[in-house]
Amino acid sequence: MTFPAMSFDERYRAIDARDTRFDGQFITAVHSTGIYCRPSCPARTPKRENVSFYPTSAAAHEAGFRACKRCLPEAAPGSPAWDVRGDTAARAMRLIADGVVEREGVQGLSARLGYSSRHLTRLLSTELGAGPLALARAHRAHNARMLLVGTDLAISDIAFSAGFASIRQCNETIREVFGLTPSELRARRRGGNSVPGEIDLLLPHREPMDAAGIFSWMTARALPGVETVTATSFARHLRMPGGPAWFEIRQDDTLRLRLRARVAHLSDLAPLVATARRIFDVDADPVAIDAALSSHPLLAPLVARVPGIRVPGAADPHEMLIRAMVGQQITVAAARTALIALAEALGDRVPDGDGLLFPTMAAIAEHGVDVLRGPGARIRAITGAAAALVDGSLTLSVGDDRAAQREALLAMPGIGPWTADYVRMRILGDPDIFLPGDVAVRAGAAASAIPAAPAPLTAWAERTAPWRSYLTSHLWRAAPVRPPRITKTKKELA
Repeated sequence: MTFPAMSFDERYRAIDARDTRFDGQFITAVHSTGIYCRPSCPARTPKRENVSFYPTSAAAHEAGFRACKRCLPEAAPGSPAWDVRGDTAARAMRLIADGVVEREGVQGLSARLGYSSRHLTRLLSTELGAGPLALARAHRAHNARMLLVGTDLAISDIAFSAGFASIRQCNETIREVFGLTPSELRARRRGGNSVPGEIDLLLPHREPMDAAGIFSWMTARALPGVETVTATSFARHLRMPGGPAWFEIRQDDTLRLRLRARVAHLSDLAPLVATARRIFDVDADPVAIDAALSSHPLLAPLVARVPGIRVPGAADPHEMLIRAMVGQQITVAAARTALIALAEALGDRVPDGDGLLFPTMAAIAEHGVDVLRGPGARIRAITGAAAALVDGSLTLSVGDDRAAQREALLAMPGIGPWTADYVRMRILGDPDIFLPGDVAVRAGAAASAIPAAPAPLTAWAERTAPWRSYLTSHLWRAAPVRPPRITKTKKELA
């Protein structure tokens, strides 16, 4: 599945209209100036013969262009293509954003994707116009720009936070990409961070944005100590490679999303920002999604009621699997009660604070049987999955192949289609997942005059591909507070 290809004429019309919807979806390079821009750049529209389009800023930079100082294309929302597409290029982009190249190098990235470094470089260069090193370098430049204009961190700290190996490498890259020194780039910022030890950043996103829906979703599932949620904010503690971290996403008075964060090690900052972006699905293209869904008469009222709906992402893949398995065949409230008990019994206290870290997989594998309640087969399935994640016989990451991840999950005892698909929706951000066996989904369908039985509901939902995850979100929202009684499908647990 790929994003619909745009012709040169379609892209040129977008830049001539300065259409912000396409920011982050492609890059405009102008040969007469040697500059690349986002589609909505306010500068005069260049002549057609002077324009080339690139899929990524890294590709434009590799072709010899530098970033526009006026529109700062690196500050645009991310491309929704990396969620819509499930191919190797999209998986590579998600892993690069997650900091894999900084932690494991190009060889580590290649191994995760199942290719040699040479073949992966050829593949990405052909598909995206730049190899993995250039793509990672562009990502570091973006992170450095974000921190320079959005925080008071010292430039030396920013270099390592962004993933550069040295301050000199950071300075050279910033000058090369933006045509400005780090100090000159910082001078463009508006305000700064006033809380020592914290960052405070804007999270760019496309409008409309149903942030209230994400906050409401998190409220119903929040684990005290691990997570704190209000009507306009979501905060939580999280394990990162460098140690415990904390972040908060909040909606300010102008309805923009802002991120506050604290990390134990600066190298965790960029991956944490990527995690926050996935949780709130900020790189989605709501205009395209809403237009596609509202073209169906039964869905038009749902889209009109909740424009810009998002699919909530996951903070940690391993944690997401455990939470999904605990929630199998029980209500959200019952699952929350069980998870609170698990977190309080096996979670680790945050050093120098009153927060709580979700239990490690090793703790759940060893002691989960003493805390979890319910059928023995269900408890064995949960602790068995945790043990498999510990010993590596099961792996979960944001860069997994979709079909391979589903197959691996279904091979585990006690994991059925609902859990495998729900996990894929939350971890990978797959926009085309549908859950016909979900009681709330079926209740929402019934309330919307859509067939509610699994087979006809599945058939009906096919017309909304490739946006069935967003259909699922709408049906969750449409479900009555007390869903009508619907006969459950066959249980997933043996």
